[in-house]
Amino acid sequence: MGDCLFCKIIKGEIPSTKVYEDEEILAFNDIKPLAPIHILVIPKKHISSLADMENGDEVIVGKIYKVINKIAEEKGFKKDGYRVIVNCGENGGQEVMHLHFHVLAGKKLGNK
Repeated sequence: MGDCLFCKIIKGEIPSTKVYEDEEILAFNDIKPLAPIHILVIPKKHISSLADMENGDEVIVGKIYKVINKIAEEKGFKKDGYRVIVNCGENGGQEVMHLHFHVLAGKKLGNK
């Protein structure tokens, strides 16, 4: 976990453009956006992936979805819609092994 990119962002060792932060969750703009709005939402607790969740982690995941909804409202894209993506493991396309939620918005997203 000492070399985890997102843990370093949480600690402030790597800069990010924060969108939201509380004691358990951090949201920031993706540096390689796939849509006009591309926000990453992460738990501050290191959880490698959905497959590595422990008992009790479902509480923070539920809170993350509430935070995503709050961000969508505050940033003005809730009404138009958005996509939330969670990649799980290497074959699932996960590049950083710290649970994270991609929030994509700002344009009509395709079905594929």
